[in-house]
Amino acid sequence: MADIKYYDVILKPIVTEQTMNEMAAKKYAFYVHPDATKIQIKQAVEKMFDGTKVAKVNTMNCVGKVKRRGYTFGRTNARKKAIVQLTADSKEIELFQGM
Repeated sequence: MADIKYYDVILKPIVTEQTMNEMAAKKYAFYVHPDATKIQIKQAVEKMFDGTKVAKVNTMNCVGKVKRRGYTFGRTNARKKAIVQLTADSKEIELFQGM
């Protein structure tokens, strides 16, 4: 496994209706590097967003969808998602404020 720095772990936030509803329970969703572990994701969130304390991290590997163009078949890129649960006394992530 390659040496992944904390700023390379989180690729982008996931902003959907379901993830916006879960922010009330201090759960945030991100697309993360496919080789990142739960410990690396926890450390990256705590370093990138000041005042946050991560309680737990859930990850899921999402296989790319099969797409077809004419007779040729292919797949979209596979992704890895992470749902990060913050502690009750933790600050909220300001990236999602005002949405």
